[in-house]
Amino acid sequence: QVQLVESGGGLVQAGDSLRLSCAASGYTSGGYLVMGWFRQALGNEREFVAAINYAGSTYYRDSVKGRFTISRDNAKNTVDLQMNNLKPEDAAVYHCAARNFASMRTIPQRDPEAWRYWGQGTPVTVSS
Repeated sequence: QVQLVESGGGLVQAGDSLRLSCAASGYTSGGYLVMGWFRQALGNEREFVAAINYAGSTYYRDSVKGRFTISRDNAKNTVDLQMNNLKPEDAAVYHCAARNFASMRTIPQRDPEAWRYWGQGTPVTVSS
């Protein structure tokens, strides 16, 4: 069973930056972990933000392209999300997610139902 623990959320003003981190532990199965970030604002469904496969290919939702950067350290089983120029509409609880696949080049799915492991989430609040 994989455990995911997020850190780095907080309260910022519009235009500021935050860096979220997620550490995965307990992964003993075969295959390669795809890791990603989702967010859920109050009253909204959980939505895809960004993901990165083991080979390092990255994927983003359109509204964060050019502002957010996802990266990972395969040796440490960590994934980070650098968020720049934050907007009030970015405010949400951000969840780290992961799933293992046979290929290191798997293209991640954007449907949260397709992901197997989830962290508890870290809140991001952006004041205007």
